[in-house]
Amino acid sequence: MNRDEMLGRMRDAPGFWDFLVIGGGATGLGVVVDAASRGYRALLLEQSDFAKGTSSRSTKLVHGGVRYLRQGNISLVAEALHERGLLMRNAPHLVRNLSFVVPNYSWWEGPFYGIGLKLYDVLAGKLGLGPSRHLSREETLERIPTLEPDGLIGGVIYHDAQFDDARLAVNLAQTAAELGATLVTYAKVIDLLKAHGVVHGVMARNMETGEEVEVHARVVVNATGAFCDAIRQLDDAEAVSIVAPSQGVHLVLDRSFLPGSSAIMVPHTDDGRVLFAVPWHERVIVGTTDTPIEELSLEPLPLAEEIDFLLTHTARYLTRDPTPSDVLSVFAGVRPLVRQEAGKDTASLSRDHTLIISPSGLVTITGGKWTTYRKMAEDTVNAAALVAGLDERDCVTHQLRIHGWLKGAPGEAAWEVYGSDGPDLERLATERPELRELVHPRLPYRANEVVWGVRHEMARTVEDVLARRTRALLLDARASIEAAPSVARLMAREMGRDRQWEEAQIADYRRLARGYLLDA
Repeated sequence: MNRDEMLGRMRDAPGFWDFLVIGGGATGLGVVVDAASRGYRALLLEQSDFAKGTSSRSTKLVHGGVRYLRQGNISLVAEALHERGLLMRNAPHLVRNLSFVVPNYSWWEGPFYGIGLKLYDVLAGKLGLGPSRHLSREETLERIPTLEPDGLIGGVIYHDAQFDDARLAVNLAQTAAELGATLVTYAKVIDLLKAHGVVHGVMARNMETGEEVEVHARVVVNATGAFCDAIRQLDDAEAVSIVAPSQGVHLVLDRSFLPGSSAIMVPHTDDGRVLFAVPWHERVIVGTTDTPIEELSLEPLPLAEEIDFLLTHTARYLTRDPTPSDVLSVFAGVRPLVRQEAGKDTASLSRDHTLIISPSGLVTITGGKWTTYRKMAEDTVNAAALVAGLDERDCVTHQLRIHGWLKGAPGEAAWEVYGSDGPDLERLATERPELRELVHPRLPYRANEVVWGVRHEMARTVEDVLARRTRALLLDARASIEAAPSVARLMAREMGRDRQWEEAQIADYRRLARGYLLDA
């Protein structure tokens, strides 16, 4: 993918696009993939980078949602488990089976959670990842040796899936491009175009140059997640907000806090949410909080009480109590929970997706979660095609292989998340041996990944590379700050940028990354 080429295609496109999708997160990327796979002419505009917002800040799980069983939302769990199975088949290079242990410290927890997780198994059906079962105290500690042993009776083990969210987003963008879609990042929609009260396009601003351009489409899809109300209010200034945003915070710790291959799931915390401690890229992610917020930001900041909450709950279940100095990175994302009854706390709101068609024909899709992105997209494209009066075409994404599809690791384990692109990264490092060097000794990423991100994945900034093409910012925020100068230098050479650009990029990245440090 090349942004300059994509920009040219957007400018030079004759007539109307069939679909114009606003938003380059999980939902928008799912919609543009679905539309393009049906043969529609599709354009996606994203104000920043792919998955800049919540879509790169998840708990990294592809799951049915155990807590929704407790809410009685069986249909949502069944749908999510089905989609989990499809995603494992369609992106096996990014999605893998992960075992979870529910520790039991009371006599009733074993049978109580055991029955619930057997229902989870049944709902997964043929796409299940393995049966749940009870563990003895000894088996539980064997799987989680750092689990607090005092009062431990045993545990229950079950299976869900894990993935790399930002890498999946990039691969979905590549999939859409291969299907003929046009995708432009750093292109912000600043207004909707209307004729006789009907939306027929947008005014977009190139955030790199300031240029503004009109783009026409038969249907416009608002897939901006937690920010969807801002686009809805461009359509109707008096539109009532439908999103009740909630902030979720995660802490990243060293792998020594949770050795082994299993995750921990605590079904009920003080605020009613599920707590996870999950091994990921040789680190441990602990999350998540649930805090209603008023102000939306692309860079939400964790609150002190959220950090204390996670540290306190983690200390309850691990023999080694984490302190602020142990936190390698802290990140926050905003859930686009759809408002239901006034006064409900966000932990009790459902993750069902909501589809709204305004009188002007603007199609808004919001809510949901990464696991169900494909089904959300299918529903959206079906509805939007009707709004636009387009020919009806069947959805084909159930079995659509996502870019990078590869069963089993490539020859070089370092390129595992790149799937079928792995050999090309290895070839690049062979042709230019200096690109095999790590960008930082505490990070697993090499210089060829920076070059690859610029050449083939539309990385435009140091943040794009360190936060989403690699996951350096989340794995070790301080190390990523120290790596920024070398990354900027590599990118400048690839993009033909000068020293002033490098310095500005380094300064911008340092400013952003400090928000991921507890002692900044």
